[in-house]
Formats: sequence, structure tokens, C-alpha cells
Amino acid sequence: MQGEWLPQPAAEDIRLVRVLHALGDPVRLQLLSVYLRGQEFDCDLSGLGLDHLHKSTVSHHMKVLREAGVTSTRVSGRNRFVKLRRVDLDKRFPGLLDALLRGLEGEAS
Repeated sequence: MQGEWLPQPAAEDIRLVRVLHALGDPVRLQLLSVYLRGQEFDCDLSGLGLDHLHKSTVSHHMKVLREAGVTSTRVSGRNRFVKLRRVDLDKRFPGLLDALLRGLEGEAS
């Protein structure tokens, strides 16, 4: 993968309180549910139920997730690609993402 990575905390510097704060917002939880699919996503998240939000608002939420260590963002030209830091988060906080996924699935049903 080519591109520049935006600043993010090192895996050992990810703090639970920052992760939980970042995920304490419904929009960011909705983004997490998308990122839990396991692939890299470009910043065009149309069709994910966020169309009512201004692009700058979504960008802010993505920045909060990245700065908390939940996601990483790669810049390639004018495009940004976001991916969940699943391995890092599972290593730091075993079971956290699985519990969140179960909770999100339970709310959806």
C-alpha cells in the first residue's frame, strides 16, 4: 500500500479511556460498525446512513477515531483510506471489539 499515514498513537500508547470516549458518540459507533467489516474504506461513506451529516462533521468523527487509536488513515493523492486497527486494539484490550460488535448487532435486531 502506497501513501502517507496520518498521525496516530503507537499501539502501546492507545489508552482505553480515549478509545471509550471516541466510541461514546452514536456517529462514531456507526463508523465502527462499518470498519468492523475488516477492509480499508475510502472516505466516501455514502449509503451508510451518514448522508445527513456534513462532510466536515464526518471528517471530524474520523479524526477523533484516528487520534484515539481506533483507526488508521492512509493518504494517497487526494484520497484517504481508513482501516480499523483491529490487531492493535485486540492486543491492548482483548474482547473489547467483539463485545462492541455483539452490542451493535443486538441493537440492530
